[in-house]
Amino acid sequence: MAVRRVALLTAGGFAPCLSSAVGGLIERYTELDPTIEIIAYQHGYHGLLTGTKIVVDDEARKKAGVLHRFGGSPIGNSRVKLTNVEDCVKRGLVQEGQNPLHVAAERLKADGVDVLHTIGGDDTNTTAADLAAYLHENDYDLTVVGLPKTIDNDVVPIRQSLGAWTAAEEGAKFAANVIGEHRVGPRMLIIHEVMGRHCGWLTAATAAEYRKWLDAQEWVPSLGLSRERWDVHAVFLPELEIDIDAEAKRLRTIMDEHGNVNIFLSEGAGLNEIVAQLEAAGEEVQRDPFGHVKLDFVNPGQWFAKQFAEKLGAEKVLVQKSGYYSRAAAANAEDLRLIKSMTDLAVECALRSESGVIGHDETDGDRLKAIPFPRIEGGKAFDTSVPWFGELLSELGQPLVPAAAH
Repeated sequence: MAVRRVALLTAGGFAPCLSSAVGGLIERYTELDPTIEIIAYQHGYHGLLTGTKIVVDDEARKKAGVLHRFGGSPIGNSRVKLTNVEDCVKRGLVQEGQNPLHVAAERLKADGVDVLHTIGGDDTNTTAADLAAYLHENDYDLTVVGLPKTIDNDVVPIRQSLGAWTAAEEGAKFAANVIGEHRVGPRMLIIHEVMGRHCGWLTAATAAEYRKWLDAQEWVPSLGLSRERWDVHAVFLPELEIDIDAEAKRLRTIMDEHGNVNIFLSEGAGLNEIVAQLEAAGEEVQRDPFGHVKLDFVNPGQWFAKQFAEKLGAEKVLVQKSGYYSRAAAANAEDLRLIKSMTDLAVECALRSESGVIGHDETDGDRLKAIPFPRIEGGKAFDTSVPWFGELLSELGQPLVPAAAH
């Protein structure tokens, strides 16, 4: 199939790779064949259903490299699930009785699109899988190539998702300023809440990055500037069993000795217990179009703060979330290299009509390739048995006890 027109969309939450990935795709198509037209649907599947799009003109092609310097997404995101008909109707994206998959397919056909690039996480790419299957089953001649974007780094079977390295680095910067608050009063409890609904990789990686920063600092203990006060004292993840009473006893000793405790908390840690507690109290737990619990409603950081504040004898509690700071950052050098390799391969696959999600396949020796859509899943658990994480917890004096569910 000769490729005449390509469409791009970014969807789901932000990650520090979207702008660069869009720029990288435009650059590569322009290098290989500048006659190929490029359009971008605004706000992801929302724009695909409503037909809201922009045309990548000559100026945009010439300046596509500028996008590598920015975070966010120049073409906009949203959370839309094409198989959630009720939600699509409710939001006015399709009419009653319409199938969003059919509306999307017809829009692509009407726009003369030969290749659709989806840049997003597991929800975006499982939705892309639904769309790709619909296109194939209904004889639409179109190739769909996805790129894995998520700061959680939780897409099966992809080794490393775009943007996750940068998010960990940015979260560590955020933590340094937040933990600087630990002397604002005696007996201070600080909880740094990190994004990660099902997977604790980002929280663990952020803690590791932050401790690298600690290693590079000079301290003046006699004046109160001590590493012990600035250190991470606990890391709570969905993949770990959290014995609150035992941890409170361990952390109480740190509070008594140093006057503060700093906890790095994955927002998915203890989520089942929190939801069960809310539902038992008769509260209706809010969920998004994909069925995920709305974490702003549940507020895990505040829940854990309540569990520990009294047990530690904290006089002041500070809960801060780094997610929105981290996820809209511009990609760092490590991610830029990964983005370049993936966008180049995505274009190659598109030009040979090979659909799939680009990534290093953990079941195939970490080979970079287009992984078939049916193999893409979300919610990959962080492997807490990796040596660097075991060493981290050992240094903190925290037991490594995997949660039964993982």
